[in-house]
Amino acid sequence: MARKRKKKIEVTQEEEQLRDEETPQEESQPQTESADSAEGGAESPEELPELPADDNIPVEEKLELVQAALEASESKAAEYLDGWQRAQAEFTNYRKRQERERELMRFEAVGRIVKRYLPIVDDLERALQNRPTEGEGAAWADGIELIYRKLMGILEAEGVTRIEAEGQEFDPNLHEAVMQTESDEYESGVIVEVLQNGYMLGDRVLRPAMVLVAA
Repeated sequence: MARKRKKKIEVTQEEEQLRDEETPQEESQPQTESADSAEGGAESPEELPELPADDNIPVEEKLELVQAALEASESKAAEYLDGWQRAQAEFTNYRKRQERERELMRFEAVGRIVKRYLPIVDDLERALQNRPTEGEGAAWADGIELIYRKLMGILEAEGVTRIEAEGQEFDPNLHEAVMQTESDEYESGVIVEVLQNGYMLGDRVLRPAMVLVAA
């Protein structure tokens, strides 16, 4: 009888030992699942909050938003237009300035050359003032006049023109008064005689005319 009881006790101890070994394994399973679920939560992206639909915005607020957007667009368009107009004006001024500079450079370059020929023109004009009309002298004068006309044609092709002076009102921008003289034919301040012709290159004075003015 004692052996059976002892054996039963041993069997009971074995069952308790088996239960003790199985119990931690059963308790550890929920922990593993909890850890797995925690790791899975960390990997999943966080959802963004939903924006309210347009239908939920009142009509008055929609109109205010549209009006604000329209005013902003008009302001931006006006800003772009103003910038474009300024750029256009600056470009126009730049182009005009470049044209003036090119014209000035041309005037200076041509003017330096033409001024060297003006004394020759003066000598030819003086030679033709008392030209002979008969004999070999007349033929010589015709040759001089031909040279003079060719030279004046070249100067005129470069934009050189003679300043009209005799009988004109004295203009200090165009004429240089050498002296004044009494005149019954002309009023005071009118040019009586041209002592040396003046010339213009385009609209610029290349050399003023030297004149005699009525007192």
